[in-house]
Amino acid sequence: MSKTDHFHHHHPQQQQQQRNGLVLPQPCPHLPEFRSRHGTKPLRALQECLRVRPLGRAAIRRDPNEVPRCGLCGEAARPRLYACVACAAVSCHVHAAAHAESMPPGHEIAVDVDRAELFCCPCRDQVYDRDFDAAVVLAQIVASTLGGSIRSPPPENLRKRRRVDYQPWTPDLRERVLVGGNSSPLQLTDGDSSSDLPWGLRGLNNLGNTCFMNSVLQALLHTPPLRNYFLSDRHNRYFCQKSVASNDSNSNKNSRLCLACDMDAMFSAVFTVGRTPYSPAKFLYSWWQHAANLASYEQQDAHEFFISMLDGIHEKVEKDKRKPQSQGNGDCCIAHRVFSGILRSDVMCTACGFTSTTYDPCVDISLDLEPNQGASGRTASSKSHHSCNGEADSLSSSQNCGISTLMGCLDRFTRPERLGSDQKFFCQQCQVRQESLKQMSIRKLPLVSCFHIKRFEHSPIRKMSRKVDRYLQFPFSLDMAPYLSSSILRSRFGNRSFSFDGDEPDASNKLSSEFELFAVITHTGKLDAGHYVTYLRLSNQWYKCDDAWITQVNENIVRAAQGYMMFYVQKMLYYRASKKPVAS
Repeated sequence: MSKTDHFHHHHPQQQQQQRNGLVLPQPCPHLPEFRSRHGTKPLRALQECLRVRPLGRAAIRRDPNEVPRCGLCGEAARPRLYACVACAAVSCHVHAAAHAESMPPGHEIAVDVDRAELFCCPCRDQVYDRDFDAAVVLAQIVASTLGGSIRSPPPENLRKRRRVDYQPWTPDLRERVLVGGNSSPLQLTDGDSSSDLPWGLRGLNNLGNTCFMNSVLQALLHTPPLRNYFLSDRHNRYFCQKSVASNDSNSNKNSRLCLACDMDAMFSAVFTVGRTPYSPAKFLYSWWQHAANLASYEQQDAHEFFISMLDGIHEKVEKDKRKPQSQGNGDCCIAHRVFSGILRSDVMCTACGFTSTTYDPCVDISLDLEPNQGASGRTASSKSHHSCNGEADSLSSSQNCGISTLMGCLDRFTRPERLGSDQKFFCQQCQVRQESLKQMSIRKLPLVSCFHIKRFEHSPIRKMSRKVDRYLQFPFSLDMAPYLSSSILRSRFGNRSFSFDGDEPDASNKLSSEFELFAVITHTGKLDAGHYVTYLRLSNQWYKCDDAWITQVNENIVRAAQGYMMFYVQKMLYYRASKKPVAS
């Protein structure tokens, strides 16, 4: 559409039109008539009256201290006040249509003085003009970034990428010959033929308080993008070790350790014949070399192991490429290609509205449980002294301490937080330290979202630690759209008719924000003596992975479990167009 195009919400009195079987409302005819009669001068005059108030909301005021009132009833506290674009007469939402009817043609378009949004009085609905909306958002951006200077440019991977439809691969004649001459079909044993377990689902032997490792490995072994990567031989351990040895013949043995190679070996062993439990001893040894401070047979934290393992894969790839890679890029290694997202942090001065924005890569999101009922909504869960002492698998006992939801935790994570007086930040516009609001949002979603629930609390004042056993409800399907930066910016700046900050206004954004749960890691027991178990969903059936034991369970068992880490995968995966020619 051209820049003068506009859009109008549905109005029952307007005629309807059919398009692809859908009933669509006709666009408002009054805005184009207004522009043909008056041109763009009235709208340009409105732009000179734009005022951006603290917290980023745009308004229309000829004078910053002006208090607009309805010209008919004299009210100034109405929920909506509109100024006629033609004559500047102010009317409330009750009398706006009456003003347009009492005046000659050309007074149909007004502007909401507190929201800077155009309004059609005869249609009694908002209308959108791209030029005017662009001016409003530009004023908001300039006010929030001190003259339009870019405080923190988005990472390179936020640039638009061409999407391509998924096409299933079928081997051609040459590839059939290669496959047939270099492979052999799997031969199932008698035990395999009678087993109802999905392919690749095997128990992992406990090597001595290593349930923390087994629980994470089970989730990773069945993470769809990670599984597809290793099973398609994208990382070949034999080629990798040969390459390291040839590039650095004088390197010691530890420098040749590669967690990705051990993952490749584990995938090969698990997704092959046999159902006997697998012992990840080689992987444990390699991880000990990477994280020497955690090398012991004591129980470790599963979340800490997850972060440490991904860092180990990333560091190995970074050293092999001999050049630094940005984790936020998402393309540096398979670990960050699957799990890496980008968080946006906005710190806003409450005095002038200046906003400092930063972007940080993340491989998971750590969430506080919601406060107990009756507690303050802004009180952190670490300040709450009401916790359950029983097992989280008992739903009734957990309910006595209140129920948290994953969506509630995400709402708490992304809502504005007023920083204390001891955390004042230096406002570059006020040139003094000011109180501020901080708001987190998700700028880029990963292929797989991992949510870590903060169940272990440490009090430096009391010098003690404890576990929070409160029950957490988590959905099997999750829509992340409300927590995206684009959604939060629209809520903050108003419902404008175009995209913010590189947001792509296409259907793929909505589809890629929808996730499905496929793995849940739970922790039962106390802080210093607990046990980790993983629940996996494979072919719409849930399985409990308790070290070497695999059992089929009902989904109600999963819902009642005490979630510690949840893994969600995008429902719709998009494939980037390859620059390499494809043989026909």
